[in-house]
Amino acid sequence: MSGGLPLLLEERETISRELVRDSSARSIAKLLGRHHSAISREINNNGGRDKYRAVEAQRRSEALRTRPKPRKLAACRRLHDAVNDGLAQKWSPRQVSRRLRLDYPDDEDMRVSAETIYQCLYLQARGTLRTELKLALRTGRTRRVDRSRAAVTRGKIPDMINISERPKEADDRAVPGFWEGDLIIGKGNKSQVATLVERTTRFTMLVRIPYDRTAERVALLLGKKMETLPELLRKSVTWDQGKEMARHAEFTVATGVDVYFCDPHSPWQRGSNENTNGLLRQYFPKGTDLSLHSQADLDRVVAELNGRPRETLGWRTPSEMFSKLLAEHVSP
Repeated sequence: MSGGLPLLLEERETISRELVRDSSARSIAKLLGRHHSAISREINNNGGRDKYRAVEAQRRSEALRTRPKPRKLAACRRLHDAVNDGLAQKWSPRQVSRRLRLDYPDDEDMRVSAETIYQCLYLQARGTLRTELKLALRTGRTRRVDRSRAAVTRGKIPDMINISERPKEADDRAVPGFWEGDLIIGKGNKSQVATLVERTTRFTMLVRIPYDRTAERVALLLGKKMETLPELLRKSVTWDQGKEMARHAEFTVATGVDVYFCDPHSPWQRGSNENTNGLLRQYFPKGTDLSLHSQADLDRVVAELNGRPRETLGWRTPSEMFSKLLAEHVSP
């Protein structure tokens, strides 16, 4: 039987003739080598058995194909809810997909591949589906390689969201929760520490990235750090176009934090982070092995850094501003 290819005009003419003969959808499907649910849907979507006309059905089909096609989970509420129910039970996307085939064997509208579920979770992580499919991937299954293409091709990070799309409220630093991030690199380019700076308060967090800076490891460890913050302070992270953030979509799914990428060779677009990295070199000089520092060491450094009065903060410290912000916006 043919798969999900569109019906041809000749097939629609056959449907029209067979309907005049009062043939059933199943018998027409068998005649055309199509699934019977596809034939039933074709008939119902084009006026029903009494009003079906092949030419009109063909014209409607061609018109629909020229429109932007909505993602299947967004277009079918019933399917969306069934997928959501499976994810809520901590089923993997593959388990959800296979279970739907068992529960709805004759309903093609209730078919969705695991890959489509993943794509909706990753690629629409910034949209409305995130709020409804917020459970996303079950614990321990957040790591994934997209089978449709390599994670990074020709040095370009897939599905990057440019800084130009970052909410304008981030620009004037009046709204908290927008962060800038980067890596500082150690001796021989073999060790690294992640730095995160909150734009409003200049509050800094350091994250130890042991062994290597693969995109998978960076996304996982940064995600764990961001999850220690209240939701109010988890709006976005702005990063340069380093490959260590190639798994930015997984990071977004896990944390709810959007990732925006600077333009190439534009460090001023992460000005707070660049300035902070310069200050951190007082503690971690270039050419030293950063892997020698434990997370406790990093926490002691960042506590001292956040305790420095800053002119841009009216000579208050980042720690004071951050604590004030938490008291104003997080406490009940």
